[in-house]
Amino acid sequence: MTTSMPATKHSLRVRLASSALGGCLAVALLAAVPARAADSNPVLAKVNGSEIRQSDVNVAEEELGPSLAQMDPAARQDNVLSFLIDMKIIAKAAEDKKIENSDDFKKRLAFARDRLLMDKLLASEGKAALTPDAMKTVYDDASKQITSEQEVHARHILVPTEEEAKKIEDQLKKGADFAELAKKESKDPGASDGGDLGFFTKEQMVPEFSKVAFELEPGKISDPVKTQFGWHIIKVEEKRARKAPDFDQVKPQIEQYVTRKAQADYVAKLRETAKVERMDKPAAAAGGDKASVAKPADGKMAPAPAKK
Repeated sequence: MTTSMPATKHSLRVRLASSALGGCLAVALLAAVPARAADSNPVLAKVNGSEIRQSDVNVAEEELGPSLAQMDPAARQDNVLSFLIDMKIIAKAAEDKKIENSDDFKKRLAFARDRLLMDKLLASEGKAALTPDAMKTVYDDASKQITSEQEVHARHILVPTEEEAKKIEDQLKKGADFAELAKKESKDPGASDGGDLGFFTKEQMVPEFSKVAFELEPGKISDPVKTQFGWHIIKVEEKRARKAPDFDQVKPQIEQYVTRKAQADYVAKLRETAKVERMDKPAAAAGGDKASVAKPADGKMAPAPAKK
């Protein structure tokens, strides 16, 4: 028959001690939570008893923005804190002079309040719209438009006169190397690369040049072509469907577009239910007034850099 050993006084004391320690540890951990929270937002200065915390410095940094860009973190923190201290001192002096009672101050305060409310709400709406699915949809739609275009990879030799262009054409017909001749004769800044223009779309070149380049077959050389820059001999190396840039390459532009479009759509929706009366315009004209806040950027993505 199996018997259980009775608990000894020693083992009981161990269990009680462990339990007590566990309780103390839990209390200590709970007590430490507000301490850590306070440490994350410490008081950095006091001005006439009014506290300036780290969170105040963070807000000021956002507002001051560009003027602090060149400073290292330590200098930035010190300058912003000094600014807030001065601001507190001067604000108190302004209160003593009752400046807040003036009509001008009240109007400016009302404007600043409305502006801050608008900025915060639009920032919230923009952030909520910035989902992976939304960005992917914008990228896919823009990519389809890009890849439907054709690109040409070409070289050219640029000279001032038709006579010079014809002489170069004769040399090419006799078997001269196009790239080497471009290095020697072309007046274009890219002559050192053998006249290589990389890949380009029709819109990226002047019409006279694009027309000839896009009609030529790869490997073929054109007759002299006149443009506003002079006379060109063009050689087409390759043709392809335009390549869309990688997502990561245009991610910042996509984020900006999605954010601004969401904000503009939100403003338009609010305007539909708002009663707006324009006293400076006839009623019909006022009704057609359009929102100007957060106008979305152009949906087109920047083309990928030309590859040679």
